[in-house]
Amino acid sequence: MSQNLILCTIRDGVATVTLNNPPLNLVTLELRRELGETLERLAQNRDVRVLVLTGSGDRAFCAGSDLGEFPRMMAPGAVVPTKLGPENETYNRIDDFPKPTIAAITGLAYGGGLEMAVCCDLIVAEEGARLCLPEIKIGVFPGSGGTVRVTRRIGEGRAKEMMFFGEPIDAHTALAWGLVNRVVQRGESLKVALDMAAILALGPSRALQLCKTAVDLAFDEAEDKAVFDTLSLSDEAFATEDCREGVRAFFAKEQPRFTHR
Repeated sequence: MSQNLILCTIRDGVATVTLNNPPLNLVTLELRRELGETLERLAQNRDVRVLVLTGSGDRAFCAGSDLGEFPRMMAPGAVVPTKLGPENETYNRIDDFPKPTIAAITGLAYGGGLEMAVCCDLIVAEEGARLCLPEIKIGVFPGSGGTVRVTRRIGEGRAKEMMFFGEPIDAHTALAWGLVNRVVQRGESLKVALDMAAILALGPSRALQLCKTAVDLAFDEAEDKAVFDTLSLSDEAFATEDCREGVRAFFAKEQPRFTHR
């Protein structure tokens, strides 16, 4: 029986998706395919309220693409239909996942691994983690959204430094630059990510989904239109059972019991 390259568990509203291609969890064509199928199923699963993405083992969240697959992609017009097109579709599934997403980084997040992580809403990185976009060193550049998503997180100058030189940065530099949200002790990234996910899973699911959409509008539309379009999202949130429960609990000085729908 072949190895499952993607592992998935669901518990208390939290789906944990694990890249399972040790020791470096390299992105192969098959891993990408399994990941895309898993994400599609989870997006449609109403029992899933938060997604946590991690890698197996302690050496790497994901060290990028399997360069052994590259020779077949080096002819003109070959790489996009074979690799980058499907890979971007899968990474977009993470970026567009309708519920909150958290990446838990152990060890290396290199190349496509970092491009995958920055598709998540939040990133937890461990002490000792190294983050890098080294594609320039083999004569190419990040092709699965990194030029856009990393730049949005850390700004043009820092993004160009990462991509032009291809050198790794440590977790604390990534935190200072805004590339990750939290730095935790070694061996704790998944635990902390799951603790964060548990809090979100108890929250008002529809409001969290709508808030995610509203924040994303800041990058997708002009400012005035983005602000205007948030109004309909707020209108929907105000009409939910969770809003009524939240207001009730506030005046009753109780913890709200959200429906998680």
